[in-house]
Amino acid sequence: MFARRLQVIGFFFAALDAVAAVVAFTAAYWLRDALAPRWAAQFPSLPAGPLLPFGQYAVLLVGMVAIWLTTGYLLGLYRARELRQRRQAVLDPTVQAVASVVVLGAALFFAQFRVQEFPVSRLLLVSFVLLNWVLQVGLRLAFLEWGPSWRERLGGTDNILVVGTGPAAQELVQLIEESRRAGFRMVGFVDPSGRAAPPTGPGSAYPVWGVAEVPRLLQEEVVDEVFFAVSKEELGELEDLLLLFEEEGVRTRLQLKIFPHLASRVYVEQFRNVPLLTFTTTPENELHLTFKRLLDVVGAAVLLVLLAPVFLLIALLVRLTSPGAALYRQVRCGVGGRRFTLYKFRSMVVNAHEQRGELADRNEADGPVFKMAHDPRCTPVGRWLRRLSLDELPQLWNVLRGDMSFVGPRPPLPEEVEQYQHWQRRRLRMRPGLTCLWALEGRSRISFDRWMKLDLTYIDNWSLWLDLKIALKTIPVVLSGRGSA
Repeated sequence: MFARRLQVIGFFFAALDAVAAVVAFTAAYWLRDALAPRWAAQFPSLPAGPLLPFGQYAVLLVGMVAIWLTTGYLLGLYRARELRQRRQAVLDPTVQAVASVVVLGAALFFAQFRVQEFPVSRLLLVSFVLLNWVLQVGLRLAFLEWGPSWRERLGGTDNILVVGTGPAAQELVQLIEESRRAGFRMVGFVDPSGRAAPPTGPGSAYPVWGVAEVPRLLQEEVVDEVFFAVSKEELGELEDLLLLFEEEGVRTRLQLKIFPHLASRVYVEQFRNVPLLTFTTTPENELHLTFKRLLDVVGAAVLLVLLAPVFLLIALLVRLTSPGAALYRQVRCGVGGRRFTLYKFRSMVVNAHEQRGELADRNEADGPVFKMAHDPRCTPVGRWLRRLSLDELPQLWNVLRGDMSFVGPRPPLPEEVEQYQHWQRRRLRMRPGLTCLWALEGRSRISFDRWMKLDLTYIDNWSLWLDLKIALKTIPVVLSGRGSA
């Protein structure tokens, strides 16, 4: 389905979820107020004190609605996702409820220190969560069941004409037929050759018109949109047809199979008054990237303050157990190849870099990187720091500065980048991080080629939810020391 239509549907579900939350809270309040005293008569140990008037819970209700909508947005439930299966209609609200309960619990725990006299009934909260989940699932199932018929009754069907009869056009026909429930209907084909020959394959049941018949077709048939699925050569010959659709006010779309090897995401932007067709293979949602950066700044600042005693202890251990500075500085490559100074606790002897040439034949990694499981240049304290990744802690300063992020491809050395193949350089288009998919698969144990592909997989599938999952899964991997070198 089109991204713009998915945005409308996402907004529709967000509005439904907000209404569901208000209804669920109201019903939960009534249940708690009406039923709890009866239960208390039978079970005296059950806490069933009187609730405050409903109006005094307005702040709590607004907060709970905000938490549910925010977690749904961050989980991607209101963005470019098409609801197709009943399983998804149940799973999405379930994941949203679990995440929201965690956030709500943390918020209430903090609030108790501020507002001790404000009673929050556990029965009220549990009832709200369950009722809200039931309403969300029910509304999504109802949308799957009756949404298409209501859309047709309200005139929400789009009639689509496809210009072209080749494989690219056949692919579009399949997608249109799969999207019937979303309100799309195939009208037929226009044969650019003018022969009006019937196509073979999935679209063989639809009528075919020649280019000369299009003006009459627009008068006799309802055509809402036109998809061009033609070659570059054919497109150049169809300029008059494009102008005709423009004059008629028919929305026209061009399938970019004219660039057969293109794998980029494509969208149109305005630079002042100039329209630009944009191709990108990296995340382009600036709002989500800005939120990712905000989380990096807040998280790094908090951890730098909380871990200050740990920093001091490790620095003392490094200085007392081997000669040299506690911090090690190294030039790395960041976004787009920009160079920055990376900070680590020193885990090797002072002249370790000069000794690397002598150990080249003992390199256990492929590609341009150097890895040794038992590097003789490591100090005793350094081996312990590396095993638990404590030597990486000073990079929180790099995260705060903006050189790095919590999650992202690891920042490479400039000499490693010089040996990259072209496809490997795309990993430089994302802000480097402390951890990524490679850390979950084996850290130093995986091959260089696999490492690069995992970084590109992360870039291609990036979302805030993916960052959160990687960060949470990294914790047990680091604590176990699995895959460290």
